[in-house]
Amino acid sequence: MYPKGLTLFMRLSCSPMIHQRFFCKAYFAVAVIFSVLVVGQCLVPTSSQGFSIGEERDIGEQLLLAVRGEFELLDDPDIVQYINRLGQQVLAIAGPQYFDYHFFVVKNKQFNAFAAPSGLIFFNSGLIKTMQSEDQLLSVLAHEVGHVVSRHLSRRIAKQEKISAASMIFGLASLAVGNPALTQGLFSGALAANQTAGLNFSRQDEEQADRLAFGWLRIMGRNPTAMESMLKSMRRITRYRSEQLPPYLLTHPNPEDRLDYVQSLLELERKKMDKPFPDDVGKFPFLRFKYRVLSQSVEPEDLRVHCANTLASTDNGLKTAMAHYGLALLSAKENDFQKAHKHLDIVRNEFPGRDILDIDLAALYIDSGELEKAVRLLRRSYQRDPTDMYCTFKYAEAMAMKGQLEAAEKFYLEVAKNIPEYSQVYYELARVKSGQGERGVSTFYLAKYYLYEGRIKYAKQYLSRAEKDSDIPAPLQEEAKAILKRLKELEDA
Repeated sequence: MYPKGLTLFMRLSCSPMIHQRFFCKAYFAVAVIFSVLVVGQCLVPTSSQGFSIGEERDIGEQLLLAVRGEFELLDDPDIVQYINRLGQQVLAIAGPQYFDYHFFVVKNKQFNAFAAPSGLIFFNSGLIKTMQSEDQLLSVLAHEVGHVVSRHLSRRIAKQEKISAASMIFGLASLAVGNPALTQGLFSGALAANQTAGLNFSRQDEEQADRLAFGWLRIMGRNPTAMESMLKSMRRITRYRSEQLPPYLLTHPNPEDRLDYVQSLLELERKKMDKPFPDDVGKFPFLRFKYRVLSQSVEPEDLRVHCANTLASTDNGLKTAMAHYGLALLSAKENDFQKAHKHLDIVRNEFPGRDILDIDLAALYIDSGELEKAVRLLRRSYQRDPTDMYCTFKYAEAMAMKGQLEAAEKFYLEVAKNIPEYSQVYYELARVKSGQGERGVSTFYLAKYYLYEGRIKYAKQYLSRAEKDSDIPAPLQEEAKAILKRLKELEDA
């Protein structure tokens, strides 16, 4: 997902060890700010200077570092692929960009989405929980891309004074994840409020982003009324939670004005059309994605109640089937494989042509120890689409459990190449190399596992062994040295 250097920098700098070095979690901010000033330059220019693309990339990297230090990102390959593929669909219409965009799902119950500098776009699981369709998700995603394309936030950052670089990074972080304490923990309430208020989008910014999103949805053949429905949800939240507005409504103000504007666009569009707006084409993949997010972000009993309420309140075949999908995920987590199979069978009978459900069934077979069945399904799925990292990871897992370690290694390396921050893949590679008798390489992969888990003490121990082990291939030794060097730089800072 990221260039190699960025990946390393982000995860190293948000580790528990770094937190401890600065005595408590709040002082993590000091480490981030100091590294900004020492490693690079003061990231926020004076108001008299322009805000360059390079500077925007720098501050985006620092923001991602801060977010990773405070919140959990849902790294499931299936979730990562879905949200980023949707993002790429929008970007294909938006045209050439200055940045490599990355889309994240944050485990956080707040109603929030946020477009950060350099193409970093965050969606809280709490916002996804409120959505009812893929077009709604796309409408918010396209709106956030519109802010980045128009460089709204970068222009606002450029207006801030240079001396506020430190508070600016944490103002951004607090907005991105909906946690004002990120800023208020280090700076006075007034300073924090001033910095974050300066980053809120104006009415003109919102209109421009909405206009871009509306046009992109139409070109994509999507239903732009999803924008209207999302804005109605925001308006309802504004009315009933006015005493404590969610972060999204603080940074994206005036949902009433935005709703009027979008409804006028819809009315103009209807007059030009001789047919209704298209139906949502992504109902099944969206609901599947939503239930996978919920299964990793809400309490099991809450998910059980949600699914039960859905089953009791609708006769819609899609919604009913996907509620059973949620129950299948929940049952699998509870190791009740008989129930999981029962629920998943209902989904597969409702959607017999959905290949992704073969991978879900294979994953269930792996969990229940039915490896031959799993391998048959995964082999077919991999042949259909070798770029699917969810399938590839599960295929590797099944092959490893069957003792076919060379094949497992091949597939795990594919996942590591495509999702380099997925810590679990390095743990599995370590197990494979240990099984092959290559203890030195196993040590190296264990180091990377600890590194991306943020357990720096153990990462250093294993990296130190790896860099001195002559049995390890030279490229891996060099990588171990580079990681240790970067760790030392961060500790010195």
